[in-house]
Amino acid sequence: MRKNNTILVAPLNWGLGHATRCIPIIRALLDYNYNVLIASDGEALKILQKEFPLLESLNLPSYNITYPKKGSHFKWKMFLKLPRIQKAIAAEKRIVKNLVDSGKINGIISDNRFGVRNAGIPSVFITHQLNVLSGGTSYLSSKIHQKIIKKFDVCWVPDVDDLIMNLSGKLGHLKHHPFPIKYIGISSRMMKNELPKTTDVLVLISGPEPQRSIFEEKLKQTFKKTEKNVLMVRGVIENEQVWQDFENIKTVNFMMSYELEDAINSSKLVISRSGYTTLMDLTVLEKKAYFIPTPGQYEQKYLANRLKNLGIAPSCKQKNFSLDKLDAVENYKGLEQIVQQPINYSELFSLFERK
Repeated sequence: MRKNNTILVAPLNWGLGHATRCIPIIRALLDYNYNVLIASDGEALKILQKEFPLLESLNLPSYNITYPKKGSHFKWKMFLKLPRIQKAIAAEKRIVKNLVDSGKINGIISDNRFGVRNAGIPSVFITHQLNVLSGGTSYLSSKIHQKIIKKFDVCWVPDVDDLIMNLSGKLGHLKHHPFPIKYIGISSRMMKNELPKTTDVLVLISGPEPQRSIFEEKLKQTFKKTEKNVLMVRGVIENEQVWQDFENIKTVNFMMSYELEDAINSSKLVISRSGYTTLMDLTVLEKKAYFIPTPGQYEQKYLANRLKNLGIAPSCKQKNFSLDKLDAVENYKGLEQIVQQPINYSELFSLFERK
């Protein structure tokens, strides 16, 4: 099978979700004999470098997205960061232009990096947010996002093309398609395996600072009061994996994909943010879960509320979480595959074979 085109895969560094949902796509590209150039910044780049140590990687300018301590301030903090983000986008465009002009890349897959595109080669944008929720400014933020997506050849949405039985709800579904959209199915680096349940509660910590650390400390203080067998994956990408004990809680700074897959499969219950990539992973693994949305992030709040209303998984605000909240889990059916739709990578990658 001929290929050998080089595809640039560039996820946004906003927590680890954008990077980790690119892992199955990178694996598939390699299976189809494409060369892959990884590009990102910060911990998103680090996790991909650990997962694919033999692949060439490139550091991109940082959007420098952080969360305020008060979630209600998030939208305005993002507004103040716009000049820096625009500067990073302009720098991305220059870097990509140089790669294209030098013949180093033949295609682009950008997961929410607005400047990683080029009119001279096939450019794909990945997002589950065709609509961007931002409170009273949702209409405006959605239109701005859709205007950016239009500049790409196609938008890959990691969900199914069904207006009712889907995972992303109104985030990933429009009544009218103002640009080419391809629903690729639920994309996860995980596989379901029947393993002995050795962990009562698996806690997955993720997201930008300072909310990541606030979330970690909140759950440490909560679970040190219980006799449950608790494992906490802290979501901190460092050079070495470090295991520690905190009271009755086992903690590890990060896990590789195969380790996390085993940890989730062998857990009775998962507690995490309601980030979309986590939802996809837990859906594929058909897990019972309790969600605590990141304060100030409308998308996570919407997804958590939607799953609660569908009777799939309970959730609450971070400040309201306590051990007794977990009693509600047994009244929910848990996540499960909404529609069995294997991803047709051959069809998706045909875009990169056009002349």
